Amino acid sequence: MHATLTDPLDVDTFAKPAQQLRFAAAMERIAASRTPGAPARVYISAAPRTMNSPKWDSWLTQITEELPDGVEILHYRNTVTNDRPYDWDSLVEGLDGLVIVGKQKRAGGRVYLLGPIARLELRSLIARKPVLLYGHNLGLIPVIDCKSQVLAPQDAPRLKLIAPKRWKKDSTTLQAALHALTPISEDTGTGQHTSVVDHLAHPFAAPPR
Repeated sequence: MHATLTDPLDVDTFAKPAQQLRFAAAMERIAASRTPGAPARVYISAAPRTMNSPKWDSWLTQITEELPDGVEILHYRNTVTNDRPYDWDSLVEGLDGLVIVGKQKRAGGRVYLLGPIARLELRSLIARKPVLLYGHNLGLIPVIDCKSQVLAPQDAPRLKLIAPKRWKKDSTTLQAALHALTPISEDTGTGQHTSVVDHLAHPFAAPPR
């Protein structure tokens, strides 16, 4: 009998069942602790080259549409100005989630490359809040479901993320992450996506309690 060759990348997730359960439980705790009327802020991490792409607006629109209604969308261009320099340590404390837009290694592929800054941004939130990879042809994917590999150089390491080949948008991890990011309205109305609102005039200030 010949052994059947299997593709180790042909999976719906790279996370172990126990990891998925812990992730879902953590997301449920976040959702349960959300205060009605409190903002839900998600930062879109993208390199300047990515944001200068003619496809950037369509990518940003797709990301926005896949996130829950009412989520406030932040990214480098609407949070950093000459008067407000980049200060991730201050900004991160007011965030509820992160979406990483990596460089696609090959058009239509599932491999994404993150630079040193995006890697550090991811590491600062991955154990505490929902962190999602934007797959250009797959949509949002929790990073926990991806295979990761640190790349050289050691002084400024990059990160490679591989999306699972059989990824499905109805996955329990994605639904849990989106649930954790869903704002609770003080009324019964449906929220709308916004780019920047009044209380983000000073995005590095502590979030409202």
